Amino acid sequence: MITPILMLGAGRMGGAMIQGWLAAGAFEGRELMIRDPDPGPAALAAAAAGAILNPPDAHLAQAKTVVLGVKPQTWRDAAAETAAWLSSGAVIVSIAAGVKAGDISHAFGGRAVARVMPTTAAAIGQGTASLYADDPEALSRAQALFAPLGTVVTLTDEGLMHAATGVSGSAPAYLYAFIEALEAAGAAAGLSPVDAQRLARSTLTGAAALLNSSGDDPAELRRQVTSPGGTTQAALDVLLADGGLPGLMRDAVAAAVRRSKELGA
Repeated sequence: MITPILMLGAGRMGGAMIQGWLAAGAFEGRELMIRDPDPGPAALAAAAAGAILNPPDAHLAQAKTVVLGVKPQTWRDAAAETAAWLSSGAVIVSIAAGVKAGDISHAFGGRAVARVMPTTAAAIGQGTASLYADDPEALSRAQALFAPLGTVVTLTDEGLMHAATGVSGSAPAYLYAFIEALEAAGAAAGLSPVDAQRLARSTLTGAAALLNSSGDDPAELRRQVTSPGGTTQAALDVLLADGGLPGLMRDAVAAAVRRSKELGA
C-alpha cells in the first residue's frame, strides 16, 4: 500500500505534485498528510478535499510513503523532526536535488529511499521525473507517485541524477529565460511588448507541441523550417556560431551538475 502519503514540504514542486494528483484522480485528499509551516494554495485545496494539514507527530506513523519535498539545505532538519515518528516500513521518496540516497536513508533510520528529480509541469499532468532507487519497493513507490503526473525516466546509476537535474529538473527555467529574451528581442525590433509576448509564447509552445506529437528529431524539424539563405538561416548562423547556443547549453548544464554535487556534499 502506497498511502497515506506524507508530504514533508509542499512548496512549488510539492504543491505541483498535489495539484496534479488531485486533478488526475490519482490520489484523494484523504490519502494525504501535509507538513508545511506556510501552506500554499495546493496544500489548502488538498486540506479542503480531506487531507490532514500539519498533523501531530503521533499521526506520522500512519504514513506508508514519505515525500521529502523540502529544500536541499534543510532536509536534515526535516529528517530529525520526523524520522523517530515514522513506521519502520515507511518508504522515503526524495525530491531534494543532489542529496544522496544513502545519506537520506541513514538520516531516516535505514528506511528504503528513492530519489526523484521532477518538474513543475506535474501540476497539469505533463511533468517529467527522473527516478533512481536501488530498492525495488522504493522504485515502485516512486513510479506510482509520478506516473500519473507525466513522463517517468528510470535511471540505473544514482550518479546520473546530477545530469538529469541539469537536463530536466532545471531546464524549465532555461526555456522561460529563452522566452523572456525572445520577447525582449521582439520589442527591440519594433513590436509592441504585448505583440512580442503573444508571438513568442504561442510560437514556442506550438513548436514544442509539434515536436512532441511528431516524434521527429529536433534537428530534422529545424532543417524543415530553415530555407538556405533565408531569414531563419541568418538567425541560426548567430545562435549556432562558436560561443553560441550549443556551448552555452553545455556550460549551463555543467554548472547545474556542479551545483547538484555541491548540494549533496
